[in-house]
Amino acid sequence: MNFEELRSFLDEKADQYNTLDFVEDDPIQIPHRFSLKQDIEIAGFLAATISWGNRKSIINSANKMLDIMGNSPYDFVLNYSEKDLESIQDKSIHRTFNGQDFSYFIKQFNRIYKENESLEDLFKVKDSEINFLYAIERFRSSFLETEKHRSHKHISSPYKNSSAKRIIMFLRWMVRKDKRGVDFGIWKNIDQKYLSIPLDVHTGNISRKLGLVSRTQNDWKTVEELDVAIRKFDEKDPAKYDYALFGLGVTKELL
Repeated sequence: MNFEELRSFLDEKADQYNTLDFVEDDPIQIPHRFSLKQDIEIAGFLAATISWGNRKSIINSANKMLDIMGNSPYDFVLNYSEKDLESIQDKSIHRTFNGQDFSYFIKQFNRIYKENESLEDLFKVKDSEINFLYAIERFRSSFLETEKHRSHKHISSPYKNSSAKRIIMFLRWMVRKDKRGVDFGIWKNIDQKYLSIPLDVHTGNISRKLGLVSRTQNDWKTVEELDVAIRKFDEKDPAKYDYALFGLGVTKELL
């Protein structure tokens, strides 16, 4: 395919998969249960954080966290008791994300929401920046603080060349604005042009098959290589192609 054919093909596939049907089987269904901005952010961030492995299993584990929080995440992180946290400590949540990690995240949310109206405040992109590389690191510093904790491994660092797939996916949910009803677009002060594709097995393999990237690893350098390619197709809304690449990967249409 030449450039125009590839763009047309990816536009068509993004259009095909960026529908409300996508929500049914995806972890994005978790924050879709809420209307309050802070509930959406917390539920979304937790669901994104555990988004590795089988999607059904991810959704079940996210439901477990919501149940623990009485299905009112914002109220819970502001008003939990020490007894609440103690009861979480030994729980199994999702693979290596355990009760200790969950309670640590709750404490960090409590501190951050006492100082900020929204998580958006911690992800601002500066004018001189071209993507979320530095914003993610600034967020990590704010969220994790300096004290070493086992939970730090659950928030990836692009500085360490991680693709930061789960944070990038969360950012797409919060920042990307369209009228399809899948992404929320509730963060009004961050431009979606800075978004990247969440790089996983599906999006990585399809990107290579289509010649969008040449690197074999799914790391931050590949995220940036893919940025260059997809922004040529649509510099104002590059992350819409996540739907095309992920959808093509899951359905194995190109195999």
